[in-house]
Amino acid sequence: MIPPLSDGNFVAHMEMVLDVYKQPYDLLYPVVCMDEFPKQLIAEKRIPIPARAGQLARYDYEYSRRGTCNIFMANEPLAGKRMVRITASRKRHNWARFLEEIARK
Repeated sequence: MIPPLSDGNFVAHMEMVLDVYKQPYDLLYPVVCMDEFPKQLIAEKRIPIPARAGQLARYDYEYSRRGTCNIFMANEPLAGKRMVRITASRKRHNWARFLEEIARK
């Protein structure tokens, strides 16, 4: 959530970030945006009913839990590059390996 514009400190920091995005592409200093988030893995409990003429496919609201995973994502917008890695857990060493992989590329 973005705080109200009256929060000058937030606005100043956001402008600094936006200024980075305005810089021209530099191969030696690429701008890389990164994020990570957990994802719940689920499966259907019942076989969906296929679509028919004039009717959408039908899916039951019940599902089976199949565990979780963690998704790491890096995006280099000015170069048009994206990298995604999925790991079974959210551990420090997974994040460190992802950073190393980005640095090699």
